[in-house]
Amino acid sequence: MAILNLLPLNYRRPALVERPATSASQVSTQQSEGGSVYQGDTSLKSIRSGSSGGIPPPLSFDRIIEGGTCPPCTVRDFMNYLIYVERSAENLQFFLWYRDFEKRFNEAQTADLTLAPEWTLAMEEEAIARIKKEQAEKARVKPSKSVSPAVAEIFKGTDFEKPIRKPSVATTIATTPISPLAASNGGDPFGTPPRTPSDRGHHYPNSTTATTYNTAANEAFALAGLKAPFTVQPFRVELDRIIATYIMSGSPRQLNLSDREQKAVLQALCFTTHPSALRVVVRSVESTLRQQAHPNFIRWSICNGNPVRVTFARCLGVGTIALSTIAAIILTLSSAPRGFRALPAIGWVIGVATLVAAYKGMCVVLHGLHHRHVRPWELFVVDEEDHQQNEKEQDVRSEKSLETGSNSFENEPWVVKYEKRNLIRKIFDGEVWIQEPALRQIQDTIFVQSLLFAFICAGGLTAIFVPLPGGNLF
Repeated sequence: MAILNLLPLNYRRPALVERPATSASQVSTQQSEGGSVYQGDTSLKSIRSGSSGGIPPPLSFDRIIEGGTCPPCTVRDFMNYLIYVERSAENLQFFLWYRDFEKRFNEAQTADLTLAPEWTLAMEEEAIARIKKEQAEKARVKPSKSVSPAVAEIFKGTDFEKPIRKPSVATTIATTPISPLAASNGGDPFGTPPRTPSDRGHHYPNSTTATTYNTAANEAFALAGLKAPFTVQPFRVELDRIIATYIMSGSPRQLNLSDREQKAVLQALCFTTHPSALRVVVRSVESTLRQQAHPNFIRWSICNGNPVRVTFARCLGVGTIALSTIAAIILTLSSAPRGFRALPAIGWVIGVATLVAAYKGMCVVLHGLHHRHVRPWELFVVDEEDHQQNEKEQDVRSEKSLETGSNSFENEPWVVKYEKRNLIRKIFDGEVWIQEPALRQIQDTIFVQSLLFAFICAGGLTAIFVPLPGGNLF
């Protein structure tokens, strides 16, 4: 039997990181004001989460993003977790797009790059200071009183009724069906917008699509009190799409940006299309991914069973402990020799180990095989007949491209199918082998910790029942 490669026995899995009351952008702004500013090409790689304890180096955020991990801890699994569990996939989608965009911009050799100068830190600080000043001045102005519901009901249907605001272009984009371009891409969330060639970024096969995004971007600039930028700048069409998809209010994948950060990035994008214009947004997004999403993803990946299976394991552990305790009581009250009272310790060890492991999201039976349950969004793809067709359908179902609007998945076929699945079948869902060695190492450590705790509890209970005088009742 191979020796287990364990982490220290005092290992603790990553703690659950709740979403902060303030947005990540506000936190990053406070860090900048405190002197820790985002320097040029410096990223948040040097910033480590306070909750990153319990994450070994092989499962670090950078290792996952660079593709150095195996299932179920790949960047694709990370994306699926953010889509189906945490429902904040827009952060990773934007982050992956920006990495590719920055690389393409730096590798471009076109002459029009001179039209997109760098957005310096001095410009950024000046813009933020100006926005703060404007917000402070608005805060001094006493807000007008809103009309009470009773008064509004009186004027309903008359000429005095408040006009209904026309839906924004961002709302139109969010409700627009999947475009033919998205269908041809197979719904790839890792795919970026079509690359901007040297002819000033007119890369959309459908000019109507480009016009829609440009109109939405111009609306965002106008709401921020800015003039429409020059369209001759490189990558302008691509950035119009990013504004309409991620930055402007009401966009289908709107990032969690404060009003100050939103205006600051729009002012930067109004000036240039250089990647440095998105520095504020990237800082906010990467901070959220590193400090919240990544620790939660590793914590979730440690669980090898679905919620129903884990609940079943907890009940099984409690039942085994209860039956063993009853057996110990019966043996104590009987005339059986004292040595027989140590037999329930076997059940206590099994029950406590099962219960502790289940408390940490693990099923000991699945762990014995180093298996995990297939995720619900994977389950009904694996059961198809044609394997190649399976992979294609899985890509379409589990991934969200930049073209497909919001990240909502409620209408996907697997949702209804899994809801109709009976309880027994959910307990014994399909299983796959865990390929990532670092994840298996974490699970082995948790299992050994559960066993050690179980032996301590069983030893204590045995020490209580064995010395007791026999009841000799039967």
